Amino acid sequence: MKRKSERRRAESRKKRCAALSSSEAEPTSDVYTDITDQLYFAILKQKIKSTADRHCFCIDEELAYENFYADFGPLNLAMFYRFSCKLTKKLKSITLSRKKIIFYTCGDQKKQANAAYLIGSYAVMNLDMMPEDAYSLLVSRNSTYIPFRDASFGSCMYNLNILDCLRGVHKALQYGWLDFSNFDVEEYEHYERAENGDLNWIIPGKFLAFSGPHPKSKIENGYPLHAPEAYIPYFRNHNITAVIRLNKKMYDARRFTESGFEHHDLFFVDGSTPNDSIVRKFLNICENAEGAIAVHCKAGLGRTGTLIGCYMMKHYGLSAAEAIAWIRICRPGSIIGPQQNFVEDKQNSLWAEGDVFREKMQNECENGKTAVTRILSGVDDISINGSNKNRASNKEEMDLYNDDEERTGLTQGDKLRALKSKRQARSSSGSLSQVVVFCCNLMGTLWPMCCLPFKR
Repeated sequence: MKRKSERRRAESRKKRCAALSSSEAEPTSDVYTDITDQLYFAILKQKIKSTADRHCFCIDEELAYENFYADFGPLNLAMFYRFSCKLTKKLKSITLSRKKIIFYTCGDQKKQANAAYLIGSYAVMNLDMMPEDAYSLLVSRNSTYIPFRDASFGSCMYNLNILDCLRGVHKALQYGWLDFSNFDVEEYEHYERAENGDLNWIIPGKFLAFSGPHPKSKIENGYPLHAPEAYIPYFRNHNITAVIRLNKKMYDARRFTESGFEHHDLFFVDGSTPNDSIVRKFLNICENAEGAIAVHCKAGLGRTGTLIGCYMMKHYGLSAAEAIAWIRICRPGSIIGPQQNFVEDKQNSLWAEGDVFREKMQNECENGKTAVTRILSGVDDISINGSNKNRASNKEEMDLYNDDEERTGLTQGDKLRALKSKRQARSSSGSLSQVVVFCCNLMGTLWPMCCLPFKR
């Protein structure tokens, strides 16, 4: 029944995508929604002040989404954390115990959607509400919210609504991916910056998404490019044992393999979707990895998020919308354009594959078979540590990787990386980390060896 309802939601999503407008009108009247007896969520026409019997606060300006193109949310994990800390402190405050606490927004529809996502996620995480119950409260006063969209330049091809985000948060809580009791917000904000590696954990201890390394650490078009050696200390400290590259060869894989990491190449074109063979190989590699896996394409957003999403659907039973929502909360801008519809189209088949996989594992355990640590079937044509019996000929490899567009041209990944670097430069102009990166580049030094351990 659950999966039938997911299919119905997918069909209605496609209809809404064509019908919904992207207008940014301000609220026509004030709307107050009871979340608990003390906590309220309000959509207002203008700011309000606290009084003797109410405490009011707003985060419209404090927590702002950094967009690539027309995308505007959901706000990332660090912002959700900061909001949660702020609201929890207010609810536990003795001085506010007798006051109504009103969390309000008076921004445009984009601000309203992000505010609703924050309070809804808080209700799911801290007030033990089911996603559907929290969402029902948010729309109980006939409130409507525009859906979130992807980071592509062009028309919206897929709508991600607030309920999808709440369900994604709920699944993350169920599987232990989301735990603010041991979440290091400063570390998250440090490493997600371009100059510090541009990386985010999607599933802690399993999947790390990061921007593709470069042959040499340097700054190009304002974006800091990092050599493989830049990531090795971090990877070792976090039990990463394998690297999967989805873009064309920009660095020699031996720079990872000679340091003890497995390295796999599963190329498909920037902005496109993977074929079934690539999906199968990716899943097989990840199912047999001994440690965590670091996945990258050019920007570590589109192709990277797409394949990680496939794994989440197969092995954790997430819907496509839940996977997309959670991945974007962890790493904004992920899964772009047709990749969204691809993930949705793969949902049912990956669910079925997951059922078969779990049944097979259960049968093997019941029969007393020892789990196989390396299943080579289906991955015998992938290079592991630089060797393999079915390695492509030099000419085939040249045809596959001596690309003209992705290596020398400006692709979607290049544009996204440039946009991320520019917006972060605006938010912290003249930061110490940027100065150090630039100086190390001039000196020909591997900047990450001295810079990655430091936090802002």
